Amino acid sequence: MNSNRAASTSSSRSSMNDIDKAMILKLMKIFLALVFAGWIFVWTIRPTNTYRNTWSPKLYADTNSTYFGNLGTTILIYAFPVMLIAVLGCIYLHLHEKNGDKKNQGSNRFSSSLAAWKRPVLVRGPLGVVSGIELIFTLMFLALLVWCFTIYLKVSFANLNGHHHSAQRHSEKVWQAKLDSAALRLGLVGNICCAFLFFPVTRCSSLLPLVGLTSESSIKYHIWLGHIAMVLFTAHGVLYFIFWASTNQLDEMLKWSKTHIANVPGELSLLAGLALWATTFPSIRRNMFELFFYTHHLYIAFFFFYMLHVGIGFICSILPGIFLFMVDRYLRFLQSRTKVHLVSARLLPSEGIELNFSKNPGFSYNPLSTIFINVPSVSRLQWHPFTISSSSNLEPERLSVIMKKEGSWTQKLYRTLSEHATLDGLDVSVEGPYSPISENFFRYESLVMISGGSGITPFISIIREFIHRSNSLNIPTPNLLLICAFKNSMDLTMLDLLLPASGIVSDLSLLNLKIEAYVTREKEAPISDEQTVIRTICFKPKPSHMPISPVLGPNSWLCLAIIISTSFVAFLILIGILQRFYIYPIDKNTGNIYSKSSMSVLYLLVMCTCILVACSVVFLKNKRENMKGAKQINSLDLPTPMTSPSSWYHCTGKEVESLPQESLVKATNVHYGRRPDLKMILLAIDDEKVGVMASGPTGLRHQTAAICSSGLADNIHYESISFNW
Repeated sequence: MNSNRAASTSSSRSSMNDIDKAMILKLMKIFLALVFAGWIFVWTIRPTNTYRNTWSPKLYADTNSTYFGNLGTTILIYAFPVMLIAVLGCIYLHLHEKNGDKKNQGSNRFSSSLAAWKRPVLVRGPLGVVSGIELIFTLMFLALLVWCFTIYLKVSFANLNGHHHSAQRHSEKVWQAKLDSAALRLGLVGNICCAFLFFPVTRCSSLLPLVGLTSESSIKYHIWLGHIAMVLFTAHGVLYFIFWASTNQLDEMLKWSKTHIANVPGELSLLAGLALWATTFPSIRRNMFELFFYTHHLYIAFFFFYMLHVGIGFICSILPGIFLFMVDRYLRFLQSRTKVHLVSARLLPSEGIELNFSKNPGFSYNPLSTIFINVPSVSRLQWHPFTISSSSNLEPERLSVIMKKEGSWTQKLYRTLSEHATLDGLDVSVEGPYSPISENFFRYESLVMISGGSGITPFISIIREFIHRSNSLNIPTPNLLLICAFKNSMDLTMLDLLLPASGIVSDLSLLNLKIEAYVTREKEAPISDEQTVIRTICFKPKPSHMPISPVLGPNSWLCLAIIISTSFVAFLILIGILQRFYIYPIDKNTGNIYSKSSMSVLYLLVMCTCILVACSVVFLKNKRENMKGAKQINSLDLPTPMTSPSSWYHCTGKEVESLPQESLVKATNVHYGRRPDLKMILLAIDDEKVGVMASGPTGLRHQTAAICSSGLADNIHYESISFNW
């Protein structure tokens, strides 16, 4: 009796703790949303006379000090709120992970309530597939730009009409003064784009996961932010050139002011930006990727000269994006210095490649995670993203990626692997993995996965995760329908990769899986099956090779919060000391004596030093722990490379049992000479909640999204997972 009471009391306490944790997480998210709304409000009110004549003078008067000067006000208003969100967001995500499945259930209920907003609204257009909520935020941002530019012009033109001293000083006409004012305001609006530009491409950041986004899914917004910024900055430069030419001041182009806006670095920044911008358009990016990749590093020159052009005080208004990106970029650099252990490679007759890496068993990631891979023997500089095809739960010691031999990089890698004659390990570096926070596909009664060609890769990770749930956890799984289209029958060997190369035997009969495969360029099945042979190559580990481990350890979000907070606080302390004991004695906070360019370079060096030290200390600490927990991969006894007569042969030299393969064959229905009728298939599903995911060619994804957004069936919900929008 007492034991029952104790159990009941323990259960009640556990339930209360879960409620308390959920409430804390909810309150944290509300607080972060309010801080972000306040930050956006500051950008919105900035162009108005109220801010300029009332708020700004008071703020600068109250925060002006010998330690930060006017810079302190800018940091407080524009930088501190986002840095606070980034740190508290990391803590929120850490608690989110620790709260486990209970939090996921809550998020699923929340996702269900937003299902109507997440339906695709725009299917074909410059932004690709866009949901309702994405469209709203996009329109709000464009409205912010239009509002700011309009109010800036209205206020400045009103001042010009009331005060003609600027025009009289240079004997300017009214239209020339207005041209000068418009050119300046275009630059100010372009600066707003720069404030958001780096957020979508910062992979190790809490800002995107807080709203359910990943860097891969947000890359389209980085692209269009870059386009808008370059249009505005180009117009800014062209209008100033016209203004100088019309007022006989072309000599201004050669001036580098020490205490005001420096024109020469602004022109150098624009030239670097134009060179970068010219290679970002799809026709060049897709056909000459290496040119795009190399010239894109001109962003360093663009922002360095931009900083010299406007000064560090102005840069501090867009500091959070730059600061967080530098933290992320240096962490990626540190992780890429470690060579990881490539256990094996499977070469498909369709010229597909599966790479199997050793992984720290304690390192878990979600399905649909991505990883960036560099193979120095193929290219020392090129990094390519791939969706992980393995499941960290089903294969705790392996991480797999699948790629198709399409571009020059994968062609050279395939040739390197196929001609590999020795057992020496292949040097490979990785960045990531980067996992999506949400796993909405778990909440559906039926899940339809539509792929074209190598687009099947992300769905392999999902199916393997469901294999683990059905076999190891005995959790009922939704009805799974995989619709895959291939060009020829050799590509059907991609389906063999649904089962892992590690030889784990699973009973696929417990999985409600149905596969409809379509071979579009062949009328009937081939007579011989010799072409279905898969070649497996195994590699000896090198002493320097390590299993893939998280860059910041198992508590990565908490470590990232420590890095961001300590580096930012150290930056504030050091620039305060620098300002108080070196710059202030010279300048006295007047801004008219000490060189803005010199001050900018000094502050940049301080910021880089703080980031490098904070990241290095935390990274090295976690690296030592990873090395202690890593397995002794040098002791593995691996056979010689072979060409297997069966596609189900792995590196232990033991043939995989046929039960999973037989179940896979029974679940597969192959159609020749036609494409899937997606509309008919999707509308025929009667389940109440049907999730639809599409991966592969752009046309296939757009067609799927159009069907889901047509309103013909209320039970169909489109889940966007695309990397290449």
